[in-house]
Amino acid sequence: MAIIEINNRYSNLAIDACCLSCGGARDYSEPQTGEVCLDLGSGRGTDVLAMAQRVKKDGFAYGIDIADGMLAKADRTAKKMGIDNVRFIKSELESIPLKSGSVDLIISNCTINHAKNKQMVWDEIYRLLKNDGRFVVSDIYSLEEVPGEYKNNPQAIAECWAGAVTRSEYIRQIKSAGFSQFDILEESEPYSKGAIKVSSITIRAFKKKQCCK
Repeated sequence: MAIIEINNRYSNLAIDACCLSCGGARDYSEPQTGEVCLDLGSGRGTDVLAMAQRVKKDGFAYGIDIADGMLAKADRTAKKMGIDNVRFIKSELESIPLKSGSVDLIISNCTINHAKNKQMVWDEIYRLLKNDGRFVVSDIYSLEEVPGEYKNNPQAIAECWAGAVTRSEYIRQIKSAGFSQFDILEESEPYSKGAIKVSSITIRAFKKKQCCK
């Protein structure tokens, strides 16, 4: 699968009215005045701009995406709306150019399933969050392992199911990153997606300060 092909596909969707999200992570995130927020897979920037308005001038909102068209659209919208406490960054999710412990809230909608190394993404989420910071992530998991012939299929990737992992693997990765406790806010009944069955899930967890021995 060529990254350029997927980039172009999502860039073209920047001018489309469709919704790429599989959940409502922002609806559960409750950004507060003065907080620093981050959206992984920010697309056209709708959630980032809404969070920037919620946190007001004392806060800030970042958007991370790899699609040039999405980033350009988000920048144009921010300027048009006069929202300047935002920044949109082109970056892979596995290595985000922000300081450790600098973010209060991380959200993501149907994006982590695209990552080649999902454990690295969860490790980044843990690294970036402040103590007592939180993530709210909506994503999908597969009921069984995705057949190998679909894992690098551009169409399946764009439809957000080629990279899906099972529920047990998804939870294992979250725990491995350092989040020992979490809340499942929503979880759907299984439904067909391409050649497999998946469920949508929305998860929230807080980064707890590690005690020194």
